[in-house]
Amino acid sequence: MALDADFILDRRRLKRSILRWRVLAGVAVVIAIVVGLARSGVFDSAVGPYIAEVTVEGVIASDPLFLEALDRLEKDDSAVGVIVHIDSPGGTMVGGEELYESLRRIGKTRPIVAEMGTVAASGGYMTAIAADHILAHRGTITGSIGVIFQSMNVTGALEKLGVEPVTVKSAPLKAAPNPFEPTTEQARDVMKGLISDMFNVFVSMVAERRDMTVEQVKTLADGRVYTGQQAVANGLIDAIGGRREALQWLEQQKGIASDTPVVPMQVEDPESSIVMDLFKGTIGNVLPSEGLKLDGLLTVWHP
Repeated sequence: MALDADFILDRRRLKRSILRWRVLAGVAVVIAIVVGLARSGVFDSAVGPYIAEVTVEGVIASDPLFLEALDRLEKDDSAVGVIVHIDSPGGTMVGGEELYESLRRIGKTRPIVAEMGTVAASGGYMTAIAADHILAHRGTITGSIGVIFQSMNVTGALEKLGVEPVTVKSAPLKAAPNPFEPTTEQARDVMKGLISDMFNVFVSMVAERRDMTVEQVKTLADGRVYTGQQAVANGLIDAIGGRREALQWLEQQKGIASDTPVVPMQVEDPESSIVMDLFKGTIGNVLPSEGLKLDGLLTVWHP
């Protein structure tokens, strides 16, 4: 009789466990459906007007998924304002340009305010100037307006090892500079031309957005970084502040009610599971931060 009672008790426990797992699975499916519908814009009209929060963190590189999310935001009439939170040392020139251009398209139809975190330098600052109003903390590191290209020359080390690299190319400037051959003055001049061209683009962007002359910007654009309060003093940003001040500016200057909800912009990743994202807490807007993969012209504080 004792065995029969234990058996019955175990069966009841098993049934309760199965029931709990079915409930959890059902909840997970419902969450996945709700999140999917929200991402697709089905609930936009139900949510009503909101302020979109765009987060730019880590090393900036070209990110198609992030740009697609910005394109969806551009078309979303429910987003009445945008707060861009930036904590980035910069990245590639193209990555910064793409962010800037996407945000400027959004800015044509609604106000954007940028709030800087610990660092918003180089490409991070390029992202910030797409906003209509820029805030930073006193200790924020920003500025570093400039462009850089880095290579190396390992011919001396190879010579000590008794290794002689052989390069056959169609013209002297093909693949220059090349770490396996000395950099010629001609190659150096060509790279300086590229850097100068992109530097002028960056300076022109700052001059246009910060209402300065090119000459004024160039006096600030020697590559140095500034604290937040220095950046206010020289006109690179508008004021000291954070999220509270960003919301106050949207209310006082743009008439957006203070109780308007702030909703993070979602970036869809086809390779991730919605349910796993929810459990891991990884649903968000983080740009690629694998600095070793960066190539080309960089606008970054610490390459």
